[in-house]
Amino acid sequence: MYKIFQKISLMLFMCLLFFSNIALAQKSGIYKKGWIDFNKNGKKDIYEDSTQPIDIRVANLLSQMAVDEKTCQCATLYGYKRVLRDEMPTPEWKNEIWKDGIANIDEELNGLKRTQYSYPFSKHAEAINTIQKWFIEETRLGIPVDFTNEGIHGLNHDRATPLPAPISIGSTWNKDLVNQAGEIVGLEAKVLGYTNVYAPILDVARDQRWGRVLECYGEDPYLVAELGKQMVNGIQSQGVASTLKHFAVYSVPKGGRDGNARTDPHVAPREMHQLFLYPFKEVIKECHPLGVMSSYNDWDGVPVSASHYFLTELLRGEFGFRGYVVSDSYAVEQVYAKHHVAVDNKDAVRQVAEAGLNVRTDFSAPEKYIQPLRELVKEGKLSMETLDRNVTDVLRVKFEMGLFDSPYVENPKMADKVVAVNTDDFVLKMAHESLVLLKNDEKLLPLDIKKLNNVLVTGPLAIDESAYVSRYGPQNLDITNVLEGIKNYVGNQANVDFEKGCEVVNANWPESEIIPTPLSDEEKQSIQKAVEKAEKSDVIIAVLGEDEKRCGESKSRTGLDLPGRQRDLLMALKETGKPIVLILINGQPLTINWADRYIPSILEAWFPNAKGGQAIAETIFGDYNPGGKLPITFPKSLGQIQLNFPYKPGSQSGQSTSGPNGYGKTQVVGALYPFGYGLSYTDFEYSNLSVSPKEQYAQGNIEVSVDIKNVGDCKGDEVVQLYVKDKVSSVISYVMQLRGFDRISLEPGKTKTVHFSIKPDDLQILDKNMNWTVEPGEFEVLLGSSSKDIRLKEQFVIKEIIEQ
Repeated sequence: MYKIFQKISLMLFMCLLFFSNIALAQKSGIYKKGWIDFNKNGKKDIYEDSTQPIDIRVANLLSQMAVDEKTCQCATLYGYKRVLRDEMPTPEWKNEIWKDGIANIDEELNGLKRTQYSYPFSKHAEAINTIQKWFIEETRLGIPVDFTNEGIHGLNHDRATPLPAPISIGSTWNKDLVNQAGEIVGLEAKVLGYTNVYAPILDVARDQRWGRVLECYGEDPYLVAELGKQMVNGIQSQGVASTLKHFAVYSVPKGGRDGNARTDPHVAPREMHQLFLYPFKEVIKECHPLGVMSSYNDWDGVPVSASHYFLTELLRGEFGFRGYVVSDSYAVEQVYAKHHVAVDNKDAVRQVAEAGLNVRTDFSAPEKYIQPLRELVKEGKLSMETLDRNVTDVLRVKFEMGLFDSPYVENPKMADKVVAVNTDDFVLKMAHESLVLLKNDEKLLPLDIKKLNNVLVTGPLAIDESAYVSRYGPQNLDITNVLEGIKNYVGNQANVDFEKGCEVVNANWPESEIIPTPLSDEEKQSIQKAVEKAEKSDVIIAVLGEDEKRCGESKSRTGLDLPGRQRDLLMALKETGKPIVLILINGQPLTINWADRYIPSILEAWFPNAKGGQAIAETIFGDYNPGGKLPITFPKSLGQIQLNFPYKPGSQSGQSTSGPNGYGKTQVVGALYPFGYGLSYTDFEYSNLSVSPKEQYAQGNIEVSVDIKNVGDCKGDEVVQLYVKDKVSSVISYVMQLRGFDRISLEPGKTKTVHFSIKPDDLQILDKNMNWTVEPGEFEVLLGSSSKDIRLKEQFVIKEIIEQ
């Protein structure tokens, strides 16, 4: 009996093997010379023909799709250990909802969740190919997947090239450098198998309390737009989609609160367009990004992700966006569960689909969106026309990215030769250029290593490494923290000692910010240990600020001073009488008023990249001259917020000291450090400002040039900033607006002529009827080293066109 059973089993196995081979042969047979038979019907359909126009290919594919297949192109499948349980396709996938396809898979095997496929890099590329192959070969129509991933400060992948936090990128004011950063992010994404990068963030950070300030380029819409253009162009130059976030009015949470409290931004319509929508409008118009992420906040009582006005009328109608829109996490669910403008989740699905949301992205199973979507279509509550419109955008992007012509990573082994290879110099350059010198009394910096015997490094941020690997960037990095950077630089030239002095926060922080508590005996002892070592040192390098747990997404702060006992440590060190260099590691502006008054030298390093410690050491010892500028205002007090640039006339005026409407002395006024501010070890002279022509019609450009001379004794960088002032306008305009900048490097005694073109769009305002227009009248060009350090001014006139 056993032998008979063996023979039957062998026959069954041979039959299965025979039919499996036939199936494999059929699937491998879909790959033709110059095209792929995605629908496996043995003929070249229009959508499979690369010579056909994309819109015709999209229409042909759409005509072949069933409702189940269309709805699957409207949802994200989050990657392994987020939602997806399997690293590789399994037979059970034929029973999952994505058997009919999926729009995209996010963060797949990127190493954020431990996986065997994130490294070596070629292994990841091969894994992505395997997953892509399943969707092409095992689904009826073979629609390829868009593999998405985060990338705001370097690609969010195990051991990829790290960038500093976006607020640091903003501090470089270097468009060429940001473009190169985008190219690196795009190239690494491409060779690893990612086809879409969620970057850049174009939010304008107007509230310094907000935890995500560190993820923005700054507070000024023009600066954000110009750097955003470079990042988008860099990413998309590598054949990878760039998805902008977060659209729209996301960065002004009420009261500086974040997370679940995110709602009700108090932003007037004109301010919304001129400040918060400006970067999106400009970047979409010039760079044509293929993706936009819709935010989960509302505006004026309407959730943005359920707003036809935002997602269709503005984004597509006015701005000309032709890509597809994904939702930020929970944006769809919150239409019902938080905002309560839908009767249930199914009604929320209907609202966002009708508004123009293409793909629901969330940390939950895709069927939670797909199934209600199918029911709505079946019940006639969502029109087929609306569904087709939403699916068309997704398919168009996939065609534009070439996924129907070359869906696989062509050479997986190339990833090992590309990712994080030969990028060290760039990483160090970006770390250097993001540093901002805030104070340097009596030219304490740069330190002369030859005159130092004992150096004390103190402060909890000297050894912290969390700030180098904050969210949405590379993981598992080889990090040089500040203490290591200084030790490596100094070597045996001097003795470098370390004492932490205090923790980042004390036990009852943040409550201690509103109810002060005395230092514990342990805290006093920790500070005293640092003081004792300081007394034996020639210089103190205090590294203070915030770690990754004190700022970031959903981590808005109640106060903005140095957290915990860090100021106590700094005050105790000051009593030693030894010179102090304060290094700030932080993600948002800090109200360091005491330090600004009493500490001679302060260097802002933000959240640096993996080489931040090396860059800081080289800077404080003079091998590099810092030239970064602040992309955001430092207030003196929380009571001043909002305190930003640009601003309206009178909105930042000091307090009246006399007059019929009252007077008093009840407030501290002015910024601690203004927008665009940053010092250098050298000095620059501005001269020969030229503005031509002095009279121009609204359709013409104004050409500006200025000579910049390094009049100091060392090489340095200057960020030349051009501002424009509309002297009289039909509605109140900003006091002045940034409309040009250029970072230049000059040897001592050298001069460079810097050129700018002021275009008609740079002079536009929203008039009384909310129309963008260039009004005739007088304008002023202001050139300077910051928004408060204006060196030269000149006027020009926009002439009125007289109808004949």
